[in-house]
Amino acid sequence: MPGPFVVPVHGDVDLPEKVDVVVIGGGIIGTSTALELVERGLKVALCEKGGIGHEQSSRNWGWVRITRRDPREVPLMAEALRIWDGMAERTGRDLGFKRSGIAFACADDKAYAEHEKWLENLRDYQIDSRMISADEFAQLNPGCKMKVKGALYTAADARAEPQKAAPAIAEAARDRGAYILTECAVRGIETSGGYVSGVVTERGPIACEQVVLAGGAWSSLFARNNGLRLPQLKVKNSVIRTKPLEGGPEMAIWSEGFSIRKRQDGGYTIADGFRNIVDIVPDSFRYMKDFLPALGAEWKALMLRFGGRFYDEARIPNRWRLDEASPFEYNRVLDPKPAFNLQDKALANLREAFPVFNDAQIAQRWAGAIDVTPDAIPVISPVDQIPGFHIATGFSGHGFGIGPGAGRLMADLVTGRTPVVDTKPFRFNRFSDGTKIEIISGF
Repeated sequence: MPGPFVVPVHGDVDLPEKVDVVVIGGGIIGTSTALELVERGLKVALCEKGGIGHEQSSRNWGWVRITRRDPREVPLMAEALRIWDGMAERTGRDLGFKRSGIAFACADDKAYAEHEKWLENLRDYQIDSRMISADEFAQLNPGCKMKVKGALYTAADARAEPQKAAPAIAEAARDRGAYILTECAVRGIETSGGYVSGVVTERGPIACEQVVLAGGAWSSLFARNNGLRLPQLKVKNSVIRTKPLEGGPEMAIWSEGFSIRKRQDGGYTIADGFRNIVDIVPDSFRYMKDFLPALGAEWKALMLRFGGRFYDEARIPNRWRLDEASPFEYNRVLDPKPAFNLQDKALANLREAFPVFNDAQIAQRWAGAIDVTPDAIPVISPVDQIPGFHIATGFSGHGFGIGPGAGRLMADLVTGRTPVVDTKPFRFNRFSDGTKIEIISGF
């Protein structure tokens, strides 16, 4: 795998004939859902077309944050933070989780006021989060040369290692009896009397009564082949990993010039904190109307690009039979080329802010495809059109940290328990029932 070095998970050899639930997708959302379900006594098969955590779940920044979330995500993220605290003991494995704090730097009075206003979203939570002055920011980050008005600092925010997390959760689910099936793409759903009755994988059928689609950037294509319209696009973010470096900041920091997170090995994950690349592809036109409000709100942060990706995706079929190979079998891992110019600019900005990084050595570069919805919050929902089918996707760059909470919420929906949080903001039908899609910019 050309991207990040993920802890390997070896898939099970035997395909079960029947389970209660099939989870499609082996990222942080799918593995968290599988673990929750198997712990509730259900028989679970997790099917992944490639390897566990090989796409965006291992390519993100590794932030576990409640800070600067879309307010609609805050209750679920508060639950996720509580789950993360016990995840090492629960799984029996090291996920690199540490509450080391995250600071959102404010360059001027306007940014300071905006961050201070956002802080009101945590008023009802016992979360250690506050505005700090420029002097306190400097004291917390020795050697920093940034000129800031202050920062929104949340000591309760955390970090974890994306290359370890999904594999650890998957192995814990297998310890409890789940089937973990890698290199096992699901081609589609089978129904009986309108209800889910099973799935067809490239290795054969699996009978089941419930299916959870947690396919990340592939979810819209899978849904389309099952007659469902799921507006979703891909956004590319590029990341640098450095070799271990002494003297850098302990907390994670966001600024418009760079974002940084210390890694468990002593190196750092570095990315552009503001700009992302959006390739124009056929889905850009298919879902243009859905995404126009988001484009208007976030145009400064999006770099639109037309190139080879358009033709690559134009060749992908939108429909296929269950007795023929699906597109997922021809592209096991989304591994986009990183944007070196954005990476190098972010590193240059970081070196200006923290001169200690003049000695930083680049160990690896990669990029990932973020699955984005029109309102930049996820779908975590049953699908009324196909009883027994559920979707958990579109986490819009916020999925790693919230993943364990999303898995718990999805398990609530599958098992009929009272949901851990209000599900209304995350329902699938909000894109088709006439609801006005609300864009909350800057998250």
